[in-house]
Amino acid sequence: MTTIRTVILVGLFSAKVRDYQNQLDTLDAEVTALGGRVLARFVQRRGVSAGGVRLLASPLSRRFLIGRGKLEQVAAAGKSFDVDAVVFVNELTTYQRRWLSARFGRLVLTLADVARSTSALTVPTQPRRLTPDRTAKPNRHRR
Repeated sequence: MTTIRTVILVGLFSAKVRDYQNQLDTLDAEVTALGGRVLARFVQRRGVSAGGVRLLASPLSRRFLIGRGKLEQVAAAGKSFDVDAVVFVNELTTYQRRWLSARFGRLVLTLADVARSTSALTVPTQPRRLTPDRTAKPNRHRR
């Protein structure tokens, strides 16, 4: 297990969400209770501008969830502070987590990962390998 000591918090919030600071405060408190230290927070707002209202529920980027500018800010802060992980308030797909980790060069966690931690904020050192289902029939295509 790898212990996470320093983190950056990130959240994408719709303009309809008025309590986004409270959500970040709650996540900050959970990380702190597990022995982590929050060094920075980044908020990406969606739908604040007139053009963004129709897209409130969708991510800004399919790959990175947040916009390019915010992505660069978080990456620069991660490098500057040399944090162990970036923690998102939002749920992330496996695809997003992989791309964000590659871009930041750090672990990327979510609120759910923090909630699963018990006495310290930890993650497995090696990802679990999926074992193939040996009972599945081979995929045969007709020509």
